[in-house]
Amino acid sequence: MKKVDPVVDEAVQRLNMKDGPSRRRLLGGAGLFSATAAASALISACTSSSSSSATATQDVVGSFPTTPKWQFWFVNHADTNEFFTPTQYGFADAAALLGLPKPKWGGDPNQDVANMVSYFNDAIAAKAAGIATTVPSATGFTSVVSTAMNDGIPVVSYNADGTYVNGKADIGTNRLCYVGQALYISGQIMGAEIASLIPGGGKIGMAIAQPGAGNIQPRYDGAASVLGSKYQLVEIDTTTNTSTEESKMTSWLLGNSDAKGLFAVDSGSTSYIPGALKTAGKSIPAGGFDTAPASLTGVQSGALDFTIFQDPYLQGFLPTLYLYLYNLSGGQLTPPDTDTGLTLLKKDNIAAFNVNSRYQGGSAGESYIPRKAGAISEPMATTST
Repeated sequence: MKKVDPVVDEAVQRLNMKDGPSRRRLLGGAGLFSATAAASALISACTSSSSSSATATQDVVGSFPTTPKWQFWFVNHADTNEFFTPTQYGFADAAALLGLPKPKWGGDPNQDVANMVSYFNDAIAAKAAGIATTVPSATGFTSVVSTAMNDGIPVVSYNADGTYVNGKADIGTNRLCYVGQALYISGQIMGAEIASLIPGGGKIGMAIAQPGAGNIQPRYDGAASVLGSKYQLVEIDTTTNTSTEESKMTSWLLGNSDAKGLFAVDSGSTSYIPGALKTAGKSIPAGGFDTAPASLTGVQSGALDFTIFQDPYLQGFLPTLYLYLYNLSGGQLTPPDTDTGLTLLKKDNIAAFNVNSRYQGGSAGESYIPRKAGAISEPMATTST
């Protein structure tokens, strides 16, 4: 029987190496009496193991123990919208990092609550290990979320978490946590920015794709709460039909020559503001939400004064991580509510977001983007969660 150095034996146990060529070669190495020899053998064995099984399923992720291959499900209210492309990259990356299968994705492209609930029920029937869902309605998900939780399936919400009534949250579900933007507060931030751009008050056009929707109505209400009676805030219902969003705003501009500004509370409407202004021949303050390519270009060109970023990549990555940790810890690590951002992007800080990447949804490729050297300059925080 060959003697095995304790260093090697400990390493084999900590690495949880299964029986195989690498393990047998390591344990069977002749004369591993010294720590130096042991370390050399360990490096050799691990290198060989890594190169020979690069495509094999990993049983150990970092220092976490081996777990079941938990299958998570994501339910979405706009599951074909390009806004959620980085969300899907985010949950795929988190799952790969944790050694889990890619979460399932579905729901409805046009916020049909019945279709979303149907997909949610599919996840329950499949005994999902966890469900992440948007909640664009304060009442539509109460029962189905309760059913999942009663069945022992953890549920977290992301991007939308019920509605707001007079500035107070009406969540409507017993989900574990919410991961997304503080929507009402983000509207207040927008309102303050509008007031700084148009200090004298006046008529303001505010585009919204779905009035009353839990993911965008709170922004409108938040802006209105800040602007007050000094401003005449006019709602422009652009709908979710991307072929008519721009024309609806153009028509409003042409019919309201006294408009002092044009803004939007959703990603799609924001992206069409530059085109509407150009067609209507207007040059007035404008801004909105998210980082669709046309919106980034609009900020860069000056057609948009600002856009507010909420980081959809993190809205996929963090729910996956939270559901994993909740299952891993036997429920001890209850996930926290997490504000994914209220970053106000303007011409002077938009450059980093114009880099095509997976994190913004413009490229499927994994990439490392070196940070620009120098001081990190951020405004004072506006929220704390």
